[in-house]
Amino acid sequence: MTGDDKGITQARDALKHMKLFWCLDDSDIEVTRLGGLTNLVFRVDHGGEQYVLRLPGKGTEEYINRANEEQAARAAAKAGVSPDVVHFDKATGVMVTRLIDDSVTMSPEKFKTIRGTPARAGEAFRKLHTSGQTFNFRFELFSMIDEYLKVLSTKDVSLPEGYDAAVKQAKTVREALAAHRLPLAPCHCDPLCENFLDTGKRMWIVDWEYAGMNDPMWDLGDLSVEGEFSPVQDEEMIKAYFGGEPTASERGRIVIYKAMCDLLWTLWGLIQHANKNPADDFWAYSIKRFERCKALMAAPGFAGHVAAVKKG
Repeated sequence: MTGDDKGITQARDALKHMKLFWCLDDSDIEVTRLGGLTNLVFRVDHGGEQYVLRLPGKGTEEYINRANEEQAARAAAKAGVSPDVVHFDKATGVMVTRLIDDSVTMSPEKFKTIRGTPARAGEAFRKLHTSGQTFNFRFELFSMIDEYLKVLSTKDVSLPEGYDAAVKQAKTVREALAAHRLPLAPCHCDPLCENFLDTGKRMWIVDWEYAGMNDPMWDLGDLSVEGEFSPVQDEEMIKAYFGGEPTASERGRIVIYKAMCDLLWTLWGLIQHANKNPADDFWAYSIKRFERCKALMAAPGFAGHVAAVKKG
């Protein structure tokens, strides 16, 4: 049995435990593997309806709170930026949502080649951030770094050389962000390009595992990094989000979070590496993110952005 066959079998077994599907024969349901970096994701077709099934990856229970994820996913659907949740099992993390029809799963390349996508992502963020929805979890960057370091302390993996020094250097960033806090907003907090679905008219956002109340500028900075945005793409997203030009402090926060998301997700990658996640070379992933973090923090304009944030 191939890995894909095994995944399809797992998917069908999971569906049999759901009230929506339990009385159906295998022939009544079509299951197609869609992908997933840490989780397994499938398209499910049944009776003219289309769904997406998510099976959580090995080891994700160490750092994902499924009750918080469910609450955020349902709130994001109410905000109109994410598909409706049909089924969620807090004990296992198995989830089923509606499929967004005629949509394109985004990637860095598609953000470059599909016209208007950075702007539509900015508009989706604004819709989420101003929705009035509240997420149960508080996404706190430096607390999460501490928590990930605790997880890594129990595993046979080394931090990249210079990581501790970078955390110490980030103390000035932490002080600047704390000097003038923005009102917290419901944020996605993990805007991988693949978590965006574009219909050509609007952008949908999926996968709320890390979602929480956060500084809204995090989402913009993180997507810019994940999408490898050019300065032109950055401006398109930022101006669509703000409806014009941001303040120096707002722009500074976006730049700061570009570096800080790499500082955080470096540790996430190391956890995947330690857990032997076969989806990618996570050691290389972590090193790439950490090197980019250091380069961003050493860039000539970075200190000026930190100062603008501290000034408010």
